[in-house]
Amino acid sequence: MTVQRPDDPHRSASAPVVVGTDGSEAAGLAVGWAAEVAAQRGRRLIIVHGLDLATARSGFGVVDLIAPAVSDAIKRRGADHVSAAARLAHEVAPGLSIETMVSETGPALLLIEQSASANLVAIGSSGESGTIAHLGSTLLAVVGHGHGAIVVVRDTGTEQQPRHDGPVVVGVDGSAAGAAAVAAAFAEAAERNARLIAVHAYSDLNFDRFAGLPNTIRDPAVAAAAQAVLAEQLAGWQEKYPDVEVVRKVYPSGPRHQLIEWSKSAQILVVGSRGRGGFSGLLLGTTSNSLVQQARCPVMVVHQR
Repeated sequence: MTVQRPDDPHRSASAPVVVGTDGSEAAGLAVGWAAEVAAQRGRRLIIVHGLDLATARSGFGVVDLIAPAVSDAIKRRGADHVSAAARLAHEVAPGLSIETMVSETGPALLLIEQSASANLVAIGSSGESGTIAHLGSTLLAVVGHGHGAIVVVRDTGTEQQPRHDGPVVVGVDGSAAGAAAVAAAFAEAAERNARLIAVHAYSDLNFDRFAGLPNTIRDPAVAAAAQAVLAEQLAGWQEKYPDVEVVRKVYPSGPRHQLIEWSKSAQILVVGSRGRGGFSGLLLGTTSNSLVQQARCPVMVVHQR
């Protein structure tokens, strides 16, 4: 039997798109985005909702007599959430094959488990930049511990529909996780018939916050070293995807700032889950101004597996 590498963007056509829902507006945006992607790529859409009944039951302590009634109410609400999400998905993509799942498992663990066999997992996020608490424990757990591609679909407050005419932007940092992100980004660009913008910041330090500093690398040796990192991680992929136009961008510093700026015009931003310096911590909650909080487009976090 042939075992397919989970980090290979060319997964089996049977691998579904999975999206989590909790009935919120942010989840609705994620459902709509996931439905459109699944329809465009001829994949099934699985809409999931985790009840986390073990936690709910433990919260009632010794009052065990009401636990069954409470459990039933929680299950009914979960069923309502996935039914509403399925109706929304059908509106976005009428011919889409849709499955729903309500599980007693907690939402984070459920999505992490589903990500092991999914083409990608989508999850919604709302709110403007601020503390990491705005993201929620479920989103942080799935982004930090999921498998393959996890897409955070943000409610930016300015655009309610996905952007279709911008580039795919990938953060390149020279790490193994960055290589996985590059592979996924080429596949995304090919699927979307879009340009690929490969962004590399030579330094992880955010000197870009100081006005008047150059946004280009002036030292020829440093510029050559930065270009070498890009060339190494892009090697082979342009030959594999000859129709994808690639634009290389190198900056002296400020990876977070550069990627957020590019996200304002991108269809999707692709980054590795763990990498060198700036690109790593941003996605796992160690920096308050993380990409999943501030990006102006969906963010795909690619995990090695």
